[in-house]
Amino acid sequence: MTPVDAIKSAYRNYITFSGRAARSEYWWFALFNVVVATVIGLVEGGGSGHMGGGGMMYSYNAGIIGTLWSLGNLLPGLALAVRRLHDKDRSGWWLLIGLIPLVGWIILIYWYVTRGTEGPNRFGPDPLTSAGPAYS
Repeated sequence: MTPVDAIKSAYRNYITFSGRAARSEYWWFALFNVVVATVIGLVEGGGSGHMGGGGMMYSYNAGIIGTLWSLGNLLPGLALAVRRLHDKDRSGWWLLIGLIPLVGWIILIYWYVTRGTEGPNRFGPDPLTSAGPAYS
C-alpha cells in the first residue's frame, strides 16, 4: 500500500471498526500524523523546553489548530488501530491495554509492528492477499 493510499483509506474508513488493516496502512497513517502534528507545533510555537535541576522538562500547549487536528484524527486513528488489532486476530478491546503505562504501550507496539495472521481470520480476509480492503 502506498503512503497516499494508506492515508486515504484511513480517512475513508474513519468510522469503520470492522475488517482488517495491514501494517503499511497503520504506519503510513501514523507517520503522516506525526509529521503534520510536528509542523503544526512548530507553526504554533506551542512547545517549551527547560533544562535544569538535574532533569529536562518539555511541555506542549496546543493551539487551536493543533487541538482541531488532534480531535479530527481521534476517530480515524482509533478505527485504524482496532482494524490493525483485527489483523492480528485480536479484539479491538485490547486497545485498553494501552492504559497500562509502559508495559501496555510496548505490547501494543509489538502487535502493530508484527505481521497479521495469514489468510482469513474471524475479522475478514487478509488485507495483503485480497484484491482490496474488505471494509472499503
